[in-house]
Amino acid sequence: MSAEPILEARSLSKTFRAGGAVLGKSFHAVKGVSLTVAPGETLAVVGESGCGKSTLARMLVGLETPDEGEILFRGEPIKRDRALRRQVQMVFQDPYLSLNPRRTVLDIVAEPLDVHGLAKGAARKARVEELLSAVGLDPAAASRFPHEFSGGQRQRIGIARALAAEPSVLVCDEPVSALDVSVQAQVVNLLIDLQQRLGVAIIFIAHDLAVVRAISHRVMVMYLGRAVEEGAADQVLVAPAHPYAVALRASALEPDPARARLARGTAARGEPPNPVNPPPGCRFNPRCARVTEECRVHEPVLKGYPGLSSVACYHPVRAEAVV
Repeated sequence: MSAEPILEARSLSKTFRAGGAVLGKSFHAVKGVSLTVAPGETLAVVGESGCGKSTLARMLVGLETPDEGEILFRGEPIKRDRALRRQVQMVFQDPYLSLNPRRTVLDIVAEPLDVHGLAKGAARKARVEELLSAVGLDPAAASRFPHEFSGGQRQRIGIARALAAEPSVLVCDEPVSALDVSVQAQVVNLLIDLQQRLGVAIIFIAHDLAVVRAISHRVMVMYLGRAVEEGAADQVLVAPAHPYAVALRASALEPDPARARLARGTAARGEPPNPVNPPPGCRFNPRCARVTEECRVHEPVLKGYPGLSSVACYHPVRAEAVV
């Protein structure tokens, strides 16, 4: 796996208005988030609903424009360059809503071919059939409509459409959250297989840590628009250092009753604060058992600690102390 990043985001920020464009109050959905992903690597982005994961994903593929920061592909700013945009494609969360019900699978999957002028006529149809085979579907499915497929099959169609542009990076926005557990496993295994065969980089947005552990090489944890921890998957998922990451792990299902009892003591307190009016200092401080006055006044930045991943915390949990 190459150490050189194929996709890099630098200090991305995105502000929205809650309650209307005129009278509403602005809030940061994403604030100062940076990331890199290398060819053949999977970076998982995890966190609670509303933490900014999907907004980050939409900025990476150009569906949202960052207010601040830049996105680079192989060191070149993507901006509105169609040739570079083609290199970063998205697999959407809901396979029921992301496919046009009035178009055949042939036309759905072929849309990137048409937009980028990659194939026409017989070559277009042959390429679609090749893509359907690559995601485990019968090429004859090209003549059918989305309503004739199950949820898992529709998601495979969505993956085939994303691959049609021959991208180097797939941004998957919770691609298995709307699927049954057994179907989730099939789609995750498909993504792993495609990555091994094609060498694509994957940014995998999720909140299910079991799924994240199965697919990711590195993990970034987000909380209220900020990145609070980032590192190797084995480090972040097994021995997290930020109190919020520890709480996320404690909320995951644990089959061992003894470990489950111990993990309950590390759960986050209360509910996430309103993003329109975030607390001063560390945004996690109202829910954190390790909070000090410093946490309430100054916002920590993401930095490395000896033996730990990169953490935005004044009092990170040491690896030996994590259950």
